[in-house]
Amino acid sequence: MAILSRLSRHQNFGLLLMRLGIGAMMIFHGYPKLIGGPGMWNKIGGSMANVGMHDFPTFWGFMAAFAEGVCGLLFLIGFLFRPACLLLMITMVVASMHHFHAGDGWAGASHAFELGVVFLAMFIIGPGRYSIDKS
Repeated sequence: MAILSRLSRHQNFGLLLMRLGIGAMMIFHGYPKLIGGPGMWNKIGGSMANVGMHDFPTFWGFMAAFAEGVCGLLFLIGFLFRPACLLLMITMVVASMHHFHAGDGWAGASHAFELGVVFLAMFIIGPGRYSIDKS
């Protein structure tokens, strides 16, 4: 039983480290997009054309910036964790598709694809004990 207790503690610490590192990087990438304003949001939102959505690129660009910046913060602190993971995962799927359609191949799409997998896994696992959600 003591081994399981120790393992659980280390798992929760590992989840904390994952949330802090990945969350900080998402904030680092998302904050400039958030403050970039409608011009930047429109450019980012143009990626939605890759999934057949050609309307409202400024809205979709803002949502991508929101997901990276604000949901990155929620991911980091472990609050509203699963909804944040879901929005981040969707954003990374669209980013991956953008890179594939731009001709970047796996080399260009791999980072977004990898993060999408991380957000899916974290959605399933949960934030761990050391979070606001504590699940």
